[in-house]
Amino acid sequence: MATILDELADYAKLRVEKAKAVRSAEEIKSLALAMPEGNFAFEKALKKDDIAFICECKKASPSKGIIAEDFPYLEIARQYEAAGADCISVLTEPKWFLGSDAYLREIAKTVNIPCIKKDFTVDEYMIYEAKLLSASAVLLICSILPEETIKKYIGICDTLGLSALVETHNEDEVRIAVRAGARVIGVNNRNLKDFTVDTENSRKLRSIIPDSAVFVSESGIQNADDINALREIGADAVLIGETLMRAKDKTAKLAELKGKAI
Repeated sequence: MATILDELADYAKLRVEKAKAVRSAEEIKSLALAMPEGNFAFEKALKKDDIAFICECKKASPSKGIIAEDFPYLEIARQYEAAGADCISVLTEPKWFLGSDAYLREIAKTVNIPCIKKDFTVDEYMIYEAKLLSASAVLLICSILPEETIKKYIGICDTLGLSALVETHNEDEVRIAVRAGARVIGVNNRNLKDFTVDTENSRKLRSIIPDSAVFVSESGIQNADDINALREIGADAVLIGETLMRAKDKTAKLAELKGKAI
């Protein structure tokens, strides 16, 4: 039985084929390679003394439906930057997350912090697209990509100066990410097959993530206690979406998560 993750991946493949009919793989690769090489700004931004914050612009999700009826994405991105976000994650998946490449293009031009193209990367075409959209990073998900493909895609990212956030859900996937050469490893606390969330997943997998890699805990983070617990296990960064998107005052919410009053 197909899971929602399978459906997301299949739909991403369909989107790529439609995009290739408009602009060929050769053309988009040539355009991306002609751009100034990136400087791996995303992973650099996550290497700091305290835990780093990747704040997400997300209108909807498969599990929760519409999260933000009103979605002034540029204003949200500016609020995140002003509140001290280190990076911004922009959903570009259009069907289940109601994302758009246009959101990423405009946000990346508006803020001065790195942005990651949050999508279901199933083809190298999408990496070159990310470069053209001025992203600093792409998401690679171990659940939908073979190890050799992840390794290949990290190599493509390297030629463009992009970072790759390699997302894992269990011990086997972490080991795949490590073998593939991932420098930024995310542990998703949400099981994308049944949508259950367990922040203990980050604690359980922490010990097998090399200290040389940037460790990002993703999903299910709701308050400062969650952040402190992740600090204690040595998380380098957190990716927070729904908690911030549902907050009326995103600046105050981010300050609260950081443990700072405003």
